[in-house]
Amino acid sequence: MEALVTTLTIFLLAVFVGFEVITKVPPTLHTPLMSGSNAISGITLVGAVLSSGTQHTTLTTVLGFVAVVFATINVVGGFLVTHRMLKMFRRK
Repeated sequence: MEALVTTLTIFLLAVFVGFEVITKVPPTLHTPLMSGSNAISGITLVGAVLSSGTQHTTLTTVLGFVAVVFATINVVGGFLVTHRMLKMFRRK
């Protein structure tokens, strides 16, 4: 039970810090930051796959699967935004 409370505390602190950091970024920097966050999301995706693959408990498997889905959406969305941004600079 103590490990669960510690893990949930770390998770909630990470959510809070992530929200605060992202809301402080000016809109002009969002697209370049999206390109950089693709690498971080790729690392998250690998960690999520490893977490869901260990199958310690049903909870870790379900949370790992949810993390895989969200990280995949983030990576694909980041690449689509980056591709669209680069497309604006091409000659017609």
